[in-house]
Amino acid sequence: MNENAAKAFGELVAIVDRLMGENGCPWDRVQTRESLKPYLVEETYEALEALDQNDPEKIKDELGDLLYQILFHAKISELQKEFDIKDVVHNIAEKMVRRHPHVFKEGALHTPDQVVDQWEQIKKTEKASRDHQSVLDGVPLHLPGLKRAQKLQKKAAKHGFDWDRIDEVFAKLDEEIAEFKEAVRDGNAAHVESELGDILFVLANVARFKKLDAEEALRQTNNKFVKRFHHIEEQVEKQGKTLKDTPLEEMERYWQESKKKS
Repeated sequence: MNENAAKAFGELVAIVDRLMGENGCPWDRVQTRESLKPYLVEETYEALEALDQNDPEKIKDELGDLLYQILFHAKISELQKEFDIKDVVHNIAEKMVRRHPHVFKEGALHTPDQVVDQWEQIKKTEKASRDHQSVLDGVPLHLPGLKRAQKLQKKAAKHGFDWDRIDEVFAKLDEEIAEFKEAVRDGNAAHVESELGDILFVLANVARFKKLDAEEALRQTNNKFVKRFHHIEEQVEKQGKTLKDTPLEEMERYWQESKKKS
């Protein structure tokens, strides 16, 4: 099985080499790290959508697209004489062995929480040898906002900057909502945006307290909204009307119908 996987991987690497080579594809050859960023994000979210649908064929297809993006970036780095895909693979292999000493070396861990604690401690030791100046360093700037908020909060909490009880977080949420309402009444757009950000940040903290993924929760709600809105569109079409011709009260009725079905 490993030999087959290595062979298949090698064939894909060869395809990337061909496309990026001298007589390769004109589009592929002019791509840069910057130009490929949107595709990497897009392919990641398409993979997440396939996972949500739990469709093996779609998951297989989207994981392939995501893998190709990784090979694409590695090839660009190889052409710039920085590193190649072998370096990428060796690097992650070494990291996985280093961060799983209970499997590859000595010791025994029996719970997922023990593994996470050890992982974080090893990461901390690794980072101590680099130029990290803050305990918050290492949280990627380009993460989705809610996910980045939770990671920042988690890092700060590990160093004592945290509430003791969730009721204290709720009190902070009430405070931020009151400030947001005041900003809305004042009509200062920049102030409103700032206060809205504060509310979202505290909500991410509520999710962290309950060991929930705020980004995933919002993603599921987005999908739920789309599904229910599709029901409204279907019902409006059955009536031979358009959304603009349909009173809000009627659309709300269809919305409630959809809620009962899901």
